[in-house]
Amino acid sequence: MEKLNIDGIDIAYVRRGKGNPLVLIHGYPLDHTIWDEVVPLMEKDFDLIIPDLRGFGESGIMESDNSILGYATDIAGLLSQLKIKKASIAGHSMGGYVALAFAREFPDRVSGLAMVSSQIGADTPETKESRLSTAKQVMEKGVSVVAESMTPKLSADKRVQDFAQHLIGKQRPNGVSNALNSMAGRSDSSELFGKFKFPVLIIHGDADLLIPVKRGREMKAALPAAQYFELAGRGHMAMMEKPEAVANAFQSFVSS
Repeated sequence: MEKLNIDGIDIAYVRRGKGNPLVLIHGYPLDHTIWDEVVPLMEKDFDLIIPDLRGFGESGIMESDNSILGYATDIAGLLSQLKIKKASIAGHSMGGYVALAFAREFPDRVSGLAMVSSQIGADTPETKESRLSTAKQVMEKGVSVVAESMTPKLSADKRVQDFAQHLIGKQRPNGVSNALNSMAGRSDSSELFGKFKFPVLIIHGDADLLIPVKRGREMKAALPAAQYFELAGRGHMAMMEKPEAVANAFQSFVSS
């Protein structure tokens, strides 16, 4: 991986392919490698920028900033250093929250948005409290508390489960804890989402146990012009469970 220093944080990223710039943002508590199977299917059409968010993978961490906007600002800084003025931004799960924050803060730099297994609403009070509690547990007991509870919900595919459990186990407790606090504090993006004028793509598995498929359908209802792909029998890790279908869905960015 390559690294660039963005406002004092080393952000690691992979760059592959040629074409329209497309940023692929991983979800929680993972890293850029979740996209590895879909990248070869997309690099002929896109200039792919695939970062590790701060605190994950090979990227650095800043202890004092626990906000989704902080991740989005890192992406903006990365694009600036790469001399990319405008790009499509795609986010998986928490990465979708980051993509939404990017679109809110840097609308002139967005040529398209893709939400993969994600949602536009803020946390309920119960979910927020659960995240904050888990953040404390991670710092006290390590990331294993997340790996054990979350892995079975990511996918019914044993291969994907094994990959995810290993990947989660490699992450740093403070990076995972910061992400939980960031997600708990994020704002609702429902009103913002309905006003987007650029192309929007929604991909959701109908067997997603972490973010139910109704959240994907709600996004489509909020923005009828969005292209919506619902993957039958697939869970939260669509890009690993059905990479060909995900790559085909992204062709909508090429034709838009």
